[in-house]
Amino acid sequence: MAFKTRILNILFWSVISAAFIGPGTITTAAKAGATFGFDLLWALVFSTIACLVLQEASARITILSNHNLGQAIAYQFRDKSIRLLVLAVIVGAIILGSAAYQTGNILGAVAGISLVSSISPQLLILVLAFIAALVLSLPTLQNLARFTGVIVIFMGIAFFTTAIMLKPDLSSILKGSFIPIMPAGMESGLLVLGLVGTTVVPYNLFLGSGISDKSQSIQEMRFGLSVAVILGGIISMAVLVVGSVVQGEFSFQTLAEVLDSRIGSWATYLLALGLFAAGFSSLITAPLASALTAQGLFGDENQPERWAVNSRNFRLVWGFVLISGVSFGLAGFKPIPVIIAAQALNGLLLPFISVFLLMVTNDPKILGKNINGMPSNCLLGIVVWISFILGLINIFKAAGSAFQFDMFESGKGILLISGFSGLIMLWVGKLIYRIRQS
Repeated sequence: MAFKTRILNILFWSVISAAFIGPGTITTAAKAGATFGFDLLWALVFSTIACLVLQEASARITILSNHNLGQAIAYQFRDKSIRLLVLAVIVGAIILGSAAYQTGNILGAVAGISLVSSISPQLLILVLAFIAALVLSLPTLQNLARFTGVIVIFMGIAFFTTAIMLKPDLSSILKGSFIPIMPAGMESGLLVLGLVGTTVVPYNLFLGSGISDKSQSIQEMRFGLSVAVILGGIISMAVLVVGSVVQGEFSFQTLAEVLDSRIGSWATYLLALGLFAAGFSSLITAPLASALTAQGLFGDENQPERWAVNSRNFRLVWGFVLISGVSFGLAGFKPIPVIIAAQALNGLLLPFISVFLLMVTNDPKILGKNINGMPSNCLLGIVVWISFILGLINIFKAAGSAFQFDMFESGKGILLISGFSGLIMLWVGKLIYRIRQS
């Protein structure tokens, strides 16, 4: 593969990084750093690996079957009585999740500009929404993907530079990255789930599958996707490192003030650039992912024009998500609580969407002889299992906080949830076996 082709390939797949490194990543990762230092870096390491495993499987479906993930799921349930229920739950969760993200995306982009400007937030929201609508109207998905990829480059430079200038302790970073620690308290569980939910975004699986270039080889896809996702993960870790300098209550303004005192006034401009780039790139990718999901689930191969990229149906979906974010943004919602809540919600949705992905990649009626082998199933199975564990831990921590009990105090709670998640995976494994034999 020629050097120019490799660069364009990475730039194209950077749309995935652009989608998961939004204000949600900035907020959740920076808050995790501010609250627990480097202790939760391991969650970002796991999230990056999980993102790569799931996105590769999703893109592989499109290249090998000529059907994206949404179309494959619709096909798999075509003769089942629960088909409409399954499709409605998926599209509802994805579109509503994207709408929740969109509020955080637009508020995050505005928060970035507001750090260095006194322009009215309401005016900024309307201007950014108008520009996003113009970009979403680009005639091809490839141009749109590369546009967001360029924004990721600026975002990465901003946070890398800031993290390096803080001169963090390398040994502490390595320890936090590879030794899993779950600090006591409900907040740690929420942040871990948020870090997973902000990196392995369920709607991104439909986005990656929907934009996949069917003419690409598997090797070309894996190269571009791997570089883009790993760089995205490193950027997220840089954000956590930057956030670790905050003491006390976290906010974007507080972070800017600390960076100003530690590095200099120019650091505030880097933070503003990174936060704006994160918000604006995700302001585009969230509506796009929703439209691609609806296109895959409800599109008709006999009437492809009804869900073409420039069709009314396609634009109505991304328009709904965009307008939802603008409406809630104009209503004056505070960005940080909205963003973290959306991350946690997506962390809970992740294992269920991942199970659908596992089912499709093992269906010979869709992929023929190209169904998953043992290594791919093991990797996907581990990701789904851990996602179930993290989701259940967060649910029980929330219940414990409400009813004043702590089932994790002795460590038996983790073992219980791991075992229960293992039983779920055994059931999933039995289901996969039946699908492979069909």
